[in-house]
Amino acid sequence: MTQMRFTEEDFNTFTIDGLDARMEVLKERVRPKLTALGEHFAPTLSALTGDEMFPHVAKHARRSVNPPADSWVAFANSKRGYKKLPHFQIGLWESHVFVWFAIIYESPIKEEYGKLLEANQDSVTNHIPDSFVWSADHTKPGVHKQSEMGKEQLKTMFERLQTIKKAELLCGIQLQKEEVLNMNNQEFLQRIDDAFQQLAFLYRLTQKVSQA
Repeated sequence: MTQMRFTEEDFNTFTIDGLDARMEVLKERVRPKLTALGEHFAPTLSALTGDEMFPHVAKHARRSVNPPADSWVAFANSKRGYKKLPHFQIGLWESHVFVWFAIIYESPIKEEYGKLLEANQDSVTNHIPDSFVWSADHTKPGVHKQSEMGKEQLKTMFERLQTIKKAELLCGIQLQKEEVLNMNNQEFLQRIDDAFQQLAFLYRLTQKVSQA
């Protein structure tokens, strides 16, 4: 099986100074693993969601000065792109790996989906494990662990999705670098698979928006 677990060198890519230097190493070292993860998990996510899912590896093409602080592969039900669609992500920062279900600022269903999440909040927290984390900004590594969030804090996040143009919503897991380095390839893939099994519930909720 192709080695898809990230290594110390992969994480260290995001410590390299300069856009060109970092991008060169990212393309050579990290992107092949993101591509392999995309090919590996697209069929899994297609089966879990009932939608054919296509992988999209981040290209960072718009960057002209600042090097990327993270990189990822996203999965959506379109070959053309993912940012406007409910999607999944696998990626890494210098410090950790993330596995997300995401609705980001470009999504046109944010308002309706936020209402649906708010109306089904108890069901959401029952389906999503307490160890999972929530984020309101995909560009920042900070997160809120569900077990440490009160009902009001989560409700506020759902309300923001309905009313604030730049609002985002991400839910998933973070695997710290040391934890990843202590896994073998199969253990790493299993942790991601387990997360997607849980996160598919949030994607299936978005399908109710599109059918409404």
